[in-house]
Amino acid sequence: MRRKFNEITDKKDIEAILLGARIGRLATLGQDGYPYITPVNFVFFRGAIYFHCARQGEKLDNLRRDPKVCFAVDRPLAYLDTGYDKNMPVCDVGQFYQSVVIRGRAEIIFDVAEKVEALNALMACHENAPEFALITATTTAVELCTVVAVRVESISAKANLAQKKSAADKEKICTYLQQRDLPGDKETADFIG
Repeated sequence: MRRKFNEITDKKDIEAILLGARIGRLATLGQDGYPYITPVNFVFFRGAIYFHCARQGEKLDNLRRDPKVCFAVDRPLAYLDTGYDKNMPVCDVGQFYQSVVIRGRAEIIFDVAEKVEALNALMACHENAPEFALITATTTAVELCTVVAVRVESISAKANLAQKKSAADKEKICTYLQQRDLPGDKETADFIG
């Protein structure tokens, strides 16, 4: 990683980003040689990325041909605009964020027990209700969908949280964000502070 000051190396911090995200982007290699990127609902479960999809389609064709994939998750936070400082150089405006990039191999899950566990983990991750009807091996949906696991081979993460700024500049940014009070501003100020 070129900008080491942006790198996140703590496994718990990386897992927190993955556990807090709901949509990621899966990159496969298309038959035409071009990358093919698909947004998917996912869950980070037992050290792997799991998602479900239809039983046919381009992403499945691609990963059957070549299981090497890249999976990316980003969490956009507040945007630092020129309202912060009217004299700020245009290169200094920008998005605060956290991101994770995974390289791995995609595997279609045929084991019914693993498939059911993954589908229940997806439900637990995405449902806003504390209780939901558990999926079992006899649930019709289990047979009707495909579950894919991305087995992690390498993982990298980074964030832009004003790491290069002085303590005084960080405090000024946090004050600005808290006063501006747009969606994401308070959370970003908490991360920076």
